[in-house]
Amino acid sequence: MSDSRLFKILYYLLDKERATAPELAAEFEVSTRTIYRDVEALSGAGIPIYAEPGRNGGIYLLQDFILDRTILSENEKQEVLTAIQSIAATGYTGGKEMLTKLSALFNVNMRNWLEVDFSPWGKCAYDNSKFEMLKMAVIQCKEIRIVYVNMNSERSKRIIQPLRILYKSKEWYLKAFCVEKQDFRVFKLNRILELELLENTFIPKEYPELENNVQHTCSQIVLLFSQEVAYRVYDEFDATEIEQQKNGDLIVRTEMPADSWLIGYLLSFGAQVEIREPKYLKGVLAAQAQAIYKKNKP
Repeated sequence: MSDSRLFKILYYLLDKERATAPELAAEFEVSTRTIYRDVEALSGAGIPIYAEPGRNGGIYLLQDFILDRTILSENEKQEVLTAIQSIAATGYTGGKEMLTKLSALFNVNMRNWLEVDFSPWGKCAYDNSKFEMLKMAVIQCKEIRIVYVNMNSERSKRIIQPLRILYKSKEWYLKAFCVEKQDFRVFKLNRILELELLENTFIPKEYPELENNVQHTCSQIVLLFSQEVAYRVYDEFDATEIEQQKNGDLIVRTEMPADSWLIGYLLSFGAQVEIREPKYLKGVLAAQAQAIYKKNKP
């Protein structure tokens, strides 16, 4: 008998409330006889689990049943608390309160031994009220009205149906369905200038897979970096994308969005980077550098 399967059955019933033996057997790839043995084992361990025969019967837990804290080992309790402590570093607002409550529930004095900070130096504190409102909108399936500024500094008002909050590459994003465009969009949370929670509810749509959306927005980029900025290259690119030259310079082959963000990013390397591919980006980068020179020349 698998202890892991017993816990999974518990979690499944806590989520679904009720299930049939054939349903559980299919879910965990065992026979119905094994499921009934598992139910007996859980009942014998003091878990209030019941099996009712008949058309409207099924296997279920006593209403309001909560997993006892003793089910988790001391190491598992520490792992749970550490995971929440790490999530709090991303700017998630509920982590600290949850950490305090679970520490008390587990009767564990959690030492603050781990510190993670994804934010750049000098960045101001994250807008907690905005995050909480977006979280509520996603969970309750409520539409929101936003004022959004895009990468070209153009502002637009729109009503969107928020589907998921995404943390990627040190930034928060919102995956949503835009009512006006009748299409899926990704919004950077920092660029949402105004936010209003509406009473209108919606049936959430399945956001398309990432591959279907990103492949057409990213280009194959080949860059040559001088060895003086090797520390940044190894920090910001995957090792499989980097090829070291005999003189210490580095060639990076990667996929990135060929937009204004990329130009700004490459300008941060100054004269220590050269675009190898695609060729047209060389002219774009040079023109931007020339414009900067004209504005700042002595």
